[in-house]
Amino acid sequence: MSRRLPHSLGALAAVLAAMSLPAVSVAGQAPAPAATRAAAKPAAAPARPYVQPKTPWGDPDLQGIWNDATSTPLQRPARLGEKGVLAEEEADQFAEELAEDLNRDRRDGGPEADVNRAYNEHWMDAKRLEATKDRRTSLIVDPPDGRIPPRIAPTPEAAKIRAARAEADARFVAGLPDDVEDFSLPVRCIIRTDSPPYLPTIYNNDFQIFQSPGFVVIQPEMIHSARVIPVDGRPHLTKNIKLWLGDTRGHWEGNTLVVETSNFRDDPGVTYQNTDAGTFTIIERFTRVGPDRINYEYTVSDPKTWTRPWKAMIPWNKTDDQIYEYACHEFNYDLVHLMHGSRLRQAKGETVPARAPRPGADDR
Repeated sequence: MSRRLPHSLGALAAVLAAMSLPAVSVAGQAPAPAATRAAAKPAAAPARPYVQPKTPWGDPDLQGIWNDATSTPLQRPARLGEKGVLAEEEADQFAEELAEDLNRDRRDGGPEADVNRAYNEHWMDAKRLEATKDRRTSLIVDPPDGRIPPRIAPTPEAAKIRAARAEADARFVAGLPDDVEDFSLPVRCIIRTDSPPYLPTIYNNDFQIFQSPGFVVIQPEMIHSARVIPVDGRPHLTKNIKLWLGDTRGHWEGNTLVVETSNFRDDPGVTYQNTDAGTFTIIERFTRVGPDRINYEYTVSDPKTWTRPWKAMIPWNKTDDQIYEYACHEFNYDLVHLMHGSRLRQAKGETVPARAPRPGADDR
């Protein structure tokens, strides 16, 4: 026993000495730093994909109030060439330029520019000064150049209609309309941005979506129409029935509401001007991609107007805004006043001054 104790103490001392030495790997090297060990941990699980809510009867739920305002232009500015998406710094500069161009509080550019900005920023939708977060240079996503395709040469009849509409517009701008039909449909409070496809404008960019079994209703904030969209499989109306907002039918493709609209009235100024109402169709797609966002896509097709179909995508962002009544017409006393002024000026011999046509003026 007396001889075992020193051996035990020696073993204990060896263990303590070993514990006091720096840790060494089996290969004789120091272990990896803590940062390296942390990097070796398994990656965090990917975020779960967004699951769309459903209505009580099982359809994807798109209901709520949404805003589509953005400064991103419909067509890509020519100076940007093939740049469909900008780098972060370029996008920041682009957004600043767009916001400055749209600023209604500016007073540069001469008397005409000043008058065109008569409604100052107090009346505008502030969200329209924000570019899309995906840094795109145009709302058009197809064709790849971000531009509306070239127009097909009009038939003699279509050219005559366009010329008549241009003359009516010139009379209106000069304050010398011949009759009330010289005023555009929006000025006459018939339709405005409630006519599909939907595009952002200077104000009233909200839309409220309601749903019930077999129907989806879209109520735009601008003016007084609501689109009642059947999704119960019923057929389109016959081709000889024309409507201000077109004849709309919808169906679900997975979580996407697909809406086809045709049968627009022939009146110049409906939707895209100077299209052929008999061949003009729109396919819209509404997909809820998050709790606060719907991707709104539309494809415009008219083989008698453009060389090919074209497509745009506009984000709709959920908002806490409230939809108020839009009282536009109110017997439209302005038409009476404007026509009276025109008659007085015509009696004095005033005529419409010649004006150079604006490039792309008929591209909404």
